Amino acid sequence: MKNYAALFVLLAVTCASALNAQTDMRRITVSGHGQVDVEPDMATITLGVTQDAREARQAMDLVSRSVAQILERLSFEGIEARDIQTRGLRLNPVWSNRGSSGAVPPKITGFVASNTVFVRVRDLPELGGILDAVIEDGANEFNGLRFSVQEPDPLADKARQLAVADAMAKAQLLADAAGVTLGPVVSITEQGGNPSPVMMEMANARGMDVPIASGEVSVQASVSMMFEIGG
Repeated sequence: MKNYAALFVLLAVTCASALNAQTDMRRITVSGHGQVDVEPDMATITLGVTQDAREARQAMDLVSRSVAQILERLSFEGIEARDIQTRGLRLNPVWSNRGSSGAVPPKITGFVASNTVFVRVRDLPELGGILDAVIEDGANEFNGLRFSVQEPDPLADKARQLAVADAMAKAQLLADAAGVTLGPVVSITEQGGNPSPVMMEMANARGMDVPIASGEVSVQASVSMMFEIGG
């Protein structure tokens, strides 16, 4: 009797597995992409000051004075303290005869100091004038200018909606091509984490009173959706 019971359980499990496998085979899985293109309303710039001198203290003082002037100018131009951050303070020796095979040992002949400042500019029409001003105050390094948006969440939601609509359209197309009925949604998975603006590099910056072409930024989203196949 026990053998019959065990056999019945085994048959039930096998049938259930076969049914699940058959159900999994009767599904359509597609991916969808959504993108919203808008004009940027914010820029981030990374600027710096580099100076060299014979003494370490002198090199650092030269950099510190220029950076202090730049920070004061940024404040005068209306940049809030929350949008300014000092990064990458460095001091390095300058060597002579380093790597030479001669009898003269390497010697420190000076020092190079540098300081980097990260700035958000929320008033884009003022960007060109701000760049011009900080150059005048001593900024001699620019490591990037990027455009983005201050409020990306509504754009991200729109991109998600477009991604789902794209996936549903693809699934319906595949079902029609196969001559089957598209069933209900089984699962929706967002791919790549939360949508965020694709920040665009500076398009043009030449000369003083720098001209800027900001173009557009894109907020993108991707989803994977699974549908049942109807009868």
